[in-house]
Amino acid sequence: MKFDTIIIGGGLAGLVAGIKLTSEGQKCAIISSGQSALHFFSGSFDLLGYNGTKEIDNPIEAIADLDAKHPYSKMGTATVAALADEVKDFFDKIGIRFNGETTRNHYRISPTGELRKTWLTLDKHFYCNNLENLSLGKTLILNIDGFLDFHPHFLSDGLKRQGVDCHVASVTIDELQRLRTSPTEMRSANIAKVLHKDDSIVRFTEKVAEKAQGFDTVILPSVFGIYDSLMENYLVERLKCNVRLVSTFPPSAPGIRLQMMLKQHFQNLGGVYMLGDMVTNGHLDGDRLMDIHTANHKDIPFEADNFIIATGSFFSHGLQAHHNSICEPIFNLDVTNCGERQQWFDKNVFGPQPYMTFGVVTDNNFHPQIDGRSVENLYAVGSLLESANCLKEASGAGVSILSALNVANNILKR
Repeated sequence: MKFDTIIIGGGLAGLVAGIKLTSEGQKCAIISSGQSALHFFSGSFDLLGYNGTKEIDNPIEAIADLDAKHPYSKMGTATVAALADEVKDFFDKIGIRFNGETTRNHYRISPTGELRKTWLTLDKHFYCNNLENLSLGKTLILNIDGFLDFHPHFLSDGLKRQGVDCHVASVTIDELQRLRTSPTEMRSANIAKVLHKDDSIVRFTEKVAEKAQGFDTVILPSVFGIYDSLMENYLVERLKCNVRLVSTFPPSAPGIRLQMMLKQHFQNLGGVYMLGDMVTNGHLDGDRLMDIHTANHKDIPFEADNFIIATGSFFSHGLQAHHNSICEPIFNLDVTNCGERQQWFDKNVFGPQPYMTFGVVTDNNFHPQIDGRSVENLYAVGSLLESANCLKEASGAGVSILSALNVANNILKR
């Protein structure tokens, strides 16, 4: 089988690259071994939120302080800024709306009540530009009876520290009560499926409206609309107060919806999405990757002019740790020189762990290397890349999206 570009990995980076290339007329395939980290989605995309413990207000200005090997440094400040400005429009065309600006981070609230710097936040979700101007008024944080992946008291404590008048309550309907017969069923995805039914969301909205009387703002768990945003819109439009959603502990209903919408959009554009298959190896001729093989198709080669590897870091097995070494398991690409095992981690569990910056070594065009030589038609994108500590610096989604768009643009120019 022959394609213009084959993408290995079907998470955020792989899907963004695939959509960009396919929308420009390329014949693309995405090979994905399973579900992605989007199922852990917080409701926000980070660009660059922290330098150590210091909050970053303007992420574009802060790029100058990053290591030269960081993906943003390789792209350059001007390219990062230009690509970041395209992202809201990119997602808007798919039907996914975000709030936020490239040159000014805002605050989101985490499921544990922390106010964290971020870049883009899903429409209707909680965000604020300035902690000194949290104009929420009298606020009700409303949970669903028996739902253990959302903790109103954590949110209340976090907002009370900012001077917000918070109150906590819960609500339910009969359909949701039936889920409680098994604790494993009372999860965000299952709740969203129940509330996707027209009659269920109507009754639920009526119950919330009763509880919300006398409040200026109601905060709810983001469990509305696993397939689309229609139920979310219905709820917000009918309540006579300010409504803000907050993502729950995983699984994330908006994250599942986001992945489904991105995948569907890629396929609608003509892309081939192969879920449940795994790339096992590739055939190189000099500095070019000629084809790859997968577990399901065995001896049938997949050929392409260009390949993108977007398999993620340790979490998704894009990198593997052995007793004394780190490896990229498909092509044995060069990875960060990580030293002795004792140097991989900090004994302070809350410190910046060195292994978080490990990744595939690339040149400035994101061609990965094998024994120091770049593979000229293979590109690496996303959390597989070296040098970005996506957790500590709050840059994970930005690195994934912008590296994918940058590589897609480079492929199109070729």
